[in-house]
Amino acid sequence: MLPADPSPIIGFDDFMKVDIRVGEIVEAQPFPEARKPAVKLVINFGAPIGRKKSSARITRHYDPASLIGRQVLAVVNFPPRQIGKFMSEVLTLGVPDADGEVVLIGPGHQVPIGGRLF
Repeated sequence: MLPADPSPIIGFDDFMKVDIRVGEIVEAQPFPEARKPAVKLVINFGAPIGRKKSSARITRHYDPASLIGRQVLAVVNFPPRQIGKFMSEVLTLGVPDADGEVVLIGPGHQVPIGGRLF
């Protein structure tokens, strides 16, 4: 898969509008009703954000049971998005592998949940 072209240059203030936090996956279930294979996640971001739901197309590399306890990064200030009958509240972040399949992004070490990316 070829890398995407770079996005337009933005100011630091624009970057700071995107609230990216570390959370811990506390629930993960298959999402067979989704148009593309996906997993329903519940991610705990701690106070004051709490637990949020997310749909993620991560079935190629991840079994739902193996995701429990994993720390991931997610955008927590996008509006919720309806995906079928499921309301996704945060955007769980990943990058494509060589085949375009999602690989989750998380910290390289255990960190306190709720920490903001800077």
